[in-house]
Amino acid sequence: MAENEVRIEMTACPQNERFARLAAAGFIVDLNPTLIELEDVKTAVSEAVTNAIIHGYGIYQEKQENKKNLEEKKVFMILRKKEKDITVIIEDYGKGIKDIEKAMEPMYTTRPEWERSGMGFAFMEAFMDSLIVESELGEGTKITMKKRIFSEDRELFDE
Repeated sequence: MAENEVRIEMTACPQNERFARLAAAGFIVDLNPTLIELEDVKTAVSEAVTNAIIHGYGIYQEKQENKKNLEEKKVFMILRKKEKDITVIIEDYGKGIKDIEKAMEPMYTTRPEWERSGMGFAFMEAFMDSLIVESELGEGTKITMKKRIFSEDRELFDE
């Protein structure tokens, strides 16, 4: 199978997290992933996009004051597949991460007042085969995740 790539630019609003999950699922469905593989990718995408919106741009559903100039705040998703390998890149141009190592610790959150669990990076690491986080203060964050889909022996539409 030749390499395929899709690029999506979305406004950094919480409703687009659902769209990103569905777009990722639609992109990999022809690889005939198991339901577990499909949910793994969807969950990792959800966590990465949510982190970009909440932590990168400081936007939360009930915090209307943080929605000013929302059209200027974008989250970018790149989906790539080559044979059975999926790459998902989520990027924002928000405030960046001061201490990536600390941010990746389970239960760590910079938004406890918004009832955040601090498990976003832990879930991404658990559900994907690899996770790379790059960030620069004031410039934004780029998350690259990879997963191999093991589906060679299954037919797309088993009878």
